[in-house]
Amino acid sequence: MTRPRVLLVDDHRMVAEGLSSLLGAEFELLGVVEDGRAMISAAKALRPDVIVADISMPHLNGIYALAQLKAEDPDVKVVFLTMHAEVAYARRALEEGAKGFVLKHSAPAELVTAIRAALEGKTYVTPTLAGELFQAVRDGTPADPAAALTPRQREVLQLLAEGCSAKEIAGELGVSARTVEFHKYRMMELLGLSNSAELVHFAIKHGIVPI
Repeated sequence: MTRPRVLLVDDHRMVAEGLSSLLGAEFELLGVVEDGRAMISAAKALRPDVIVADISMPHLNGIYALAQLKAEDPDVKVVFLTMHAEVAYARRALEEGAKGFVLKHSAPAELVTAIRAALEGKTYVTPTLAGELFQAVRDGTPADPAAALTPRQREVLQLLAEGCSAKEIAGELGVSARTVEFHKYRMMELLGLSNSAELVHFAIKHGIVPI
């Protein structure tokens, strides 16, 4: 019998190795990649049944990587395994189409349950956040403040917050430095920010870059 195929995405090697041991008995592990951009490339090349991904990763965080994958393949299934226990992260993930949201300190069996649910087309949210998430949606709590940004702007923002110069970002994304500067000033306008330092603070505050 063919086992479901799982791709792991986590920039902490020890975590990834632990996940491999946990999941290897039931799932076929396709490999481990360490950032959001690599997640997109590997997903397209390997076509996993489920992706288990962290949120805070270098270059492109997991939620934004999911958004890009969903734009091309609405059926992609991603279960997030994260340290972020705030309901805002869960809501952002689910709004982008995540099939699961599990905390890293949860019992290992919870991740397996979330993967099984995703394979069945269901959505699993860790019980410690489910009630608060429902309440936030019912009360109309504001969603992701970065939702107004385009996928490219989010990439520029993350690289900027990671300390890259406009020239370095341009090389990374294959655009001109002038285009990077345009995105930067457009983001400041959209978010009501005044300078690059405020953009970086925004990215850290909202979990766009790893802390």
